Amino acid sequence: MGIVSWIILGLLAGAIAKILLPGRDPGGLIGTTVIGIAGAFVGGWISARWLDRPIANHFYDGSTWAAAVGGSLVLLIAYRIVFGNSRDRR
Repeated sequence: MGIVSWIILGLLAGAIAKILLPGRDPGGLIGTTVIGIAGAFVGGWISARWLDRPIANHFYDGSTWAAAVGGSLVLLIAYRIVFGNSRDRR
């Protein structure tokens, strides 16, 4: 898979992560999208590095999607922990 495929996968993984973890995000739609793209890369890296499950080079492989969505969820949760109350203080 090329970089464009990972970006598309990240956009979709970010949307799935947002559906799985509803609520108000400090970054809004753009922030969630960026987190989804970064989560796809992070999830793939974690899967290959520490879980000894290298991701396939196929866009429709289940483990690739699981890694991307998992990475997006991890980053979205971390983002909410760090910046979660920033809108409430205004």
